[in-house]
Amino acid sequence: MRIQSVCVYCGARDGARSSYGEAAEAFGRGLAERDLRLVYGAGDVGLMGRVARAAQAAGGQTFGVIPEHLVRREVAKTDLQTYVVTETMHERKKVMLYNADAVVLLPGGAGSLDELFEALTWRQLELHHKPIFVLNIDGYWDPLKALIDHVVGEGFAGEETTAALTWVTSVEDALASISAHV
Repeated sequence: MRIQSVCVYCGARDGARSSYGEAAEAFGRGLAERDLRLVYGAGDVGLMGRVARAAQAAGGQTFGVIPEHLVRREVAKTDLQTYVVTETMHERKKVMLYNADAVVLLPGGAGSLDELFEALTWRQLELHHKPIFVLNIDGYWDPLKALIDHVVGEGFAGEETTAALTWVTSVEDALASISAHV
């Protein structure tokens, strides 16, 4: 199955390095240039806003999902092609994942980790078989990789956990991996 829609998990903040924002913008543009729809958390702040604005500026399709209680806090981006307001965070994550063919994790915080681990757990439970890519800009996710390797090494998860994640270090590699995935 060809990937047509990509769910992006990323921060509602810009982070400490300019490279994170640059990567978010390049990734949003890259999705649009490849005619891949962006599915994301519908915020207009931080990396979320950057990836969406870049996708829009490049003529890309956008699908945003935000829970009612975050509409003000994350400055809901209502000018998306598809804009969905949910009651809960759990519903937000479900709608985002169900409307995408792949997942990409950019730098982010606890919310991004929550989203990643739910998608990863659902994949382990065979609720989906979507590829999950970790865009490890400037080594941001190195500690996460070490933690996952530790969890597997200590016997609390199998090798399928490691195999479910594709680690890439640049926007170009992420987009190439998505395009090559079948």
